[in-house]
Amino acid sequence: MKKNFSKIIAGAMTWGSWGKQFSKTEVIKLINHCIDNQITTFDHADIYGGYTTETDFGNAFAESGIKRETIQLISKCGIQYISENRNNKVKHYNYSRDYIIWSAEESLKNLKTDYLDLFLLHRPSPLMQPDDIAEAVSILKQQGKIKAFGVSNFTNSQVDLISKSTVVSVNQIEFSLTQHNAMHDGTLDYMMLNNITPMAWSPLGYVFKDDNEQTRRIHKQLGELMGKYNATEDQLLLAWIMMHPANIHPVVGTTDYKRITNATKAIQIKLELEDWFLILVACQGHKVP
Repeated sequence: MKKNFSKIIAGAMTWGSWGKQFSKTEVIKLINHCIDNQITTFDHADIYGGYTTETDFGNAFAESGIKRETIQLISKCGIQYISENRNNKVKHYNYSRDYIIWSAEESLKNLKTDYLDLFLLHRPSPLMQPDDIAEAVSILKQQGKIKAFGVSNFTNSQVDLISKSTVVSVNQIEFSLTQHNAMHDGTLDYMMLNNITPMAWSPLGYVFKDDNEQTRRIHKQLGELMGKYNATEDQLLLAWIMMHPANIHPVVGTTDYKRITNATKAIQIKLELEDWFLILVACQGHKVP
């Protein structure tokens, strides 16, 4: 991954109508708080807020006075969502050449920017034509509208299908302590072998959402390590992810100022080897094989 992408990425999915419904002033304040905490990369998708959140962010960014070259913008395309802003009969995917180009240009217009630092296909479609995708990506890159291209929620074979025609630099996947299949099914190994940067959405998993035997084990183990590392539970969970050698970039969806600050501090936490495995064992409920 280019060095200018922040290790922690701010996910904007819940900033707008799908969540907090922040005003323009509140969005500017939150962007600045992220930047003050070394979070300079902002993750979007065209569908967020029913195709409205990019515009909310763009309007705020345009008035913020923040220089474009000091932040990085990511967006995604391809999901045709049922919304009052789209005339779709059914939720589906569209990866035709013209649609990909049009979607990127819409995101540029909505985000009030001339280029995207990273443009992702949001979810795989059974009808993807790799050559059509490659042609769209090539045109967008040649025109300077996107700097890098990647995918989201793709399997290894789906990445192979796309990468035969164009360079895939990122795969944004679900990854956390409570959803760590990518660590065992070859996904992260594949990305390391192919120089693809993993970005992890929902990086805290359901540790704070569910109350069950598993999450109670996790809280107990994290509690025993908090003093040793002078860290909060969410910091330890992020540090656990970032210890993986694949160089995972967590996409943090919180809008809580304190948690945003905590997330950045997690970068400095270096877990001891056995502590990393203690946390894994707490999640799995049994020793490793």
